[in-house]
Amino acid sequence: MRDGTFGSRFTGRGSFGKLSNIRGAPPRRNIGPNTTVHGEHITLIYLDHAATTPIRSEVREGMIAVLDGDFGNPSSAHGWGRRAAAHLEEARERVADTIEADRSEIYFVRGGTESDNLAILGHAAAVRHQGGTPFAVASTIEHKAVLGAAAEVANQGGRWSTVPVYADGTLDMDALDTALTSGATIVSVMTVNNEVGIQLPIEDVVERTSAHRAVSHTDAVQALGKVPVSVRDLPVDLLSLTGHKIYGAKGTGVLFVRRGVDIAPLIFGGGQERALRPGTEDVAGAVGMSIAVDLAVQEQESESARLRGLRDLLQSRLEGEIPGLRIHGDVPDRAPHILNVGILNVDPEALLAGLDLEGIAASAGSACESGAQTASHVLEALYGRLEGVAALRFSLGHSTTEDDVIHAAEGTLKVLERMPSVETPA
Repeated sequence: MRDGTFGSRFTGRGSFGKLSNIRGAPPRRNIGPNTTVHGEHITLIYLDHAATTPIRSEVREGMIAVLDGDFGNPSSAHGWGRRAAAHLEEARERVADTIEADRSEIYFVRGGTESDNLAILGHAAAVRHQGGTPFAVASTIEHKAVLGAAAEVANQGGRWSTVPVYADGTLDMDALDTALTSGATIVSVMTVNNEVGIQLPIEDVVERTSAHRAVSHTDAVQALGKVPVSVRDLPVDLLSLTGHKIYGAKGTGVLFVRRGVDIAPLIFGGGQERALRPGTEDVAGAVGMSIAVDLAVQEQESESARLRGLRDLLQSRLEGEIPGLRIHGDVPDRAPHILNVGILNVDPEALLAGLDLEGIAASAGSACESGAQTASHVLEALYGRLEGVAALRFSLGHSTTEDDVIHAAEGTLKVLERMPSVETPA
């Protein structure tokens, strides 16, 4: 094998020799430097990993090696093209091996939103091509990418509906069964919710969906690296991933399509990605994505235990000091990295601004709606309209330390102490 290409199971040989520590523990440090605000020295604490993550050095170095060396178009017949194509296929194999799929079932796309849309709208297109009427079903707490795609199925002449999720984390299985017996063609239920961390009963969903000969899809964007993700153990038909939630690059993603599942392209052109996702492939992005996926799964067990301990510490610190604090998504099956709390009679935007001044990055619900601080559809679906409650999401990651969560709790209390209460509507 010539230098500059991966081995079949990334070993750090060739031009990637300096990546030989890829299986080592990630660094434990704050994101960003210490700084001074209004003459006061503060440490920046990043607790918004569910929104995006910093790129890992192993991912960055793997991508740079491709960008600097084997930058060719993988469709080209010359050496640069052949080497780029080799990188692409080895990245595909790495992702497939990691989630226990076949390499022919892995499609590289440009992110989680595209993956969700291709799964739902691509299957709807396939149903229409076969003379059927697509009927998409999604849980009420899905990411907006899934809900938007399901609604578009109806806009294009099909049907769509939602299945309620309750505050205890359970899915309304009677409603799901009703949708399935009414002709649902695809059911999309996420593995882990991005706002509150609830793990949904995806195994039961897949079993019921399969029994009705419908297609199952899960958005596993927040799950990979936090809970086990294996398409061998979970016979889901379609599964979506993205790189930037697992320390990879933004604009990278994967759609798993189980062999035999019908899905049609949404854009047209060349034959890349077996004509399902035409366009010159982002080889460096695919390589980085594959490294990020591999590392996330390798470290999942130990990192999840560490994050769970830190999340519980943060929760206990806040519960002990904030009267009437609500824990959103406080169910036995929840992901270890997300803590979503509700604070009474506080302006959420002022709270976030105050935390930002303290050097603490958090979010009010989800950060996937262009920064708009609108009411969370997830919290409303779970708990109804929450009047006078500021929802604050802390999401922990590789860089988070015990000192970070202690300082974050102290900083939150400091901000709350200087904030006026807001009047609750009658």
